[in-house]
Amino acid sequence: MAKQFEDNFHRKFYYLRLSVTDVCNFKCTYCLPNGYHPEEKKRPAFMSLDEIHRVTAAFAECGTSKVRITGGEPTLRRDFTDIVRTVAEQPGISKVAMTTNGYRMAKQVAGWREAGLTHINVSVDSLDPRLFHQITGENMFGQVMAGIDAAFEAGYEQVKVNTVLLKDLNSQQLPQFLEWIKHRPIQLRFIELMQTGEMDSLFANHHVSGVSIRNHLIANGWVLKIKANNDGPAQVFCHPDYQGEIGLIMPYEKDFCKSCNRLRVSAMGKLHLCLFGDHGVDLRDLLQQDEQREDLIARIQGGLQEKAVSHFLEQGNTGMTPHLASIGG
Repeated sequence: MAKQFEDNFHRKFYYLRLSVTDVCNFKCTYCLPNGYHPEEKKRPAFMSLDEIHRVTAAFAECGTSKVRITGGEPTLRRDFTDIVRTVAEQPGISKVAMTTNGYRMAKQVAGWREAGLTHINVSVDSLDPRLFHQITGENMFGQVMAGIDAAFEAGYEQVKVNTVLLKDLNSQQLPQFLEWIKHRPIQLRFIELMQTGEMDSLFANHHVSGVSIRNHLIANGWVLKIKANNDGPAQVFCHPDYQGEIGLIMPYEKDFCKSCNRLRVSAMGKLHLCLFGDHGVDLRDLLQQDEQREDLIARIQGGLQEKAVSHFLEQGNTGMTPHLASIGG
């Protein structure tokens, strides 16, 4: 095995977020409020199945054990199930996760599980169908809920649900969410709204910290769980009276980046060292042949030497990221 990917701050990278498309069919207020609009200028196609195989193999060789397939909405790719199978077949990859808006889950989740998908994250920003429609731009609450049920029927022991915290919209719905997970093995993850290049006014109007939720949980007997080395950034709390769990992702908190263990590759084959970085490292030319793997690993490792100690979000830096769909959130 090649040397473990590591940066200048001795952070090791066990977790790859692999975007396979930036196209999405939802119009979430915090991501693509005007819907997906392809760039007018001609650009390369998204990575092929062979390219996905090669980049995943390189990461696996260097210690990555978890791959999350993201978008846009990854299931818009017709070969999504083949992508899952390709990633799952890599030696060393023990977790194959996805993040989805859930609209295709009810019909297809059993096939994804059979192909090797081990973990699912579904975005559900409200349990009120009308507010869900308002936030996502789509009237698909019923389909998404049916998809979560189908995931359990297909054999998943837990489903993670992502909820972007939005002041004056869903931030007061904690009691409903807690009731929802009391008898369901759902890890509900509240994600603080993050400021991106196109979302300044939304951030100013709707950002709210997750600290008040954390304080409420601790005061009511919830206990912080210990993380595995390939877990994401959520602080996860459990309670003996609840089948479900609560996760908090608070990127504005001090030392959030200290435990960073993940890298991103965009659907165009570009390595992004941080969701809010100022540039990417192009890998596409080294994804054309299996024989290029050594050079590919060397380029990734070289890029890691440029990874900053922090995202500097608290200083108002939003990097080059125009919106979260552009490099997979």
